[in-house]
Amino acid sequence: MTVHHAKVVELPSHFQKLINLADAKMGTSIVSCSDQFFAQADRMLQSHPAQFIEGKYDDHGKWMDGWETRRKREAGYDWCVIKLGVAGVISGVDIDTSFFTGNYPASASLEACYAPDDQLENATWTEILVNSELQPDHHHFFDIEADQPITHLRLNIFPDGGVARLRIYGQVVLPAQTAGTLIDVAAMQNGGRIVGYSDAHFGHPNNLLSPGRGVNMGDGWETKRRRAPGYDWCIIALGQAGHVEKIEIDTAHFKGNFPAFASIQAIYAEDATDAQLIPQSMFWPYLLNDQPLTMDHIHEFVADIQKTAKVNYIRLNMIPDGGISRIRVWATV
Repeated sequence: MTVHHAKVVELPSHFQKLINLADAKMGTSIVSCSDQFFAQADRMLQSHPAQFIEGKYDDHGKWMDGWETRRKREAGYDWCVIKLGVAGVISGVDIDTSFFTGNYPASASLEACYAPDDQLENATWTEILVNSELQPDHHHFFDIEADQPITHLRLNIFPDGGVARLRIYGQVVLPAQTAGTLIDVAAMQNGGRIVGYSDAHFGHPNNLLSPGRGVNMGDGWETKRRRAPGYDWCIIALGQAGHVEKIEIDTAHFKGNFPAFASIQAIYAEDATDAQLIPQSMFWPYLLNDQPLTMDHIHEFVADIQKTAKVNYIRLNMIPDGGISRIRVWATV
């Protein structure tokens, strides 16, 4: 069977400093939907781009990588209620209809509510995206003007059809932290995000920030084999500024391709753009000097951490190349 992968579309610049709150890796899940006859709604939440597999069918018809409802034969529209893994303030959305051509919805709208107790019966829903026209096989980026955190979304599609991916771009809103609380400030669900990186040929550094351990070698950050002097790196914006107490670097599943060493540089910077951070990062002071790594292992560092003031950005250096599955940066906030 021939597999086609959705074209990579560059995010609008003002989306690039935001996190996809609808990522299944964040714990986002489907609560309910009006119909999912042709394709399960939870496929919309997958982090990898949609794909199209020629000739693949199941008992319900053509297999599609997204949420697809049956053809509506009465008045009304289809809807899907989504629970975000973490509360957040939304600034933009991408309703992606990749590979949905003769079966995409004519239009879509979004409603949102804040219900941390999951009691949706009495929740107040607010429309955050008016009913907007959609196109086939297309990324639809919409700006959202909102200043209150939300926990649940309702995607309405008119009248029926399929959506490949739903991306909800915003900022994580964490519960108030008691002073001195130790949390993983690099974790995606705590607001950590990737600012930039040298290479991601085999695996994107976003995987470093995902919950749990990597499920296989593809669930990590892996670069191509380096054929020139130097080393690979990625910059992580921490979800909160803090004083780093412990660092974990996990090379799960990387055996013949783990890095020889890793080091970490760090800084505290306010109001810095990603474009400013990247060239300056090579001069940041070291939080963790070169440390040898081994295959398929969680490396914990406490005593080797250089004592610094609070930091909110780190640069992970992978020397010279290879793969790392996860990084955990435990800090008091």
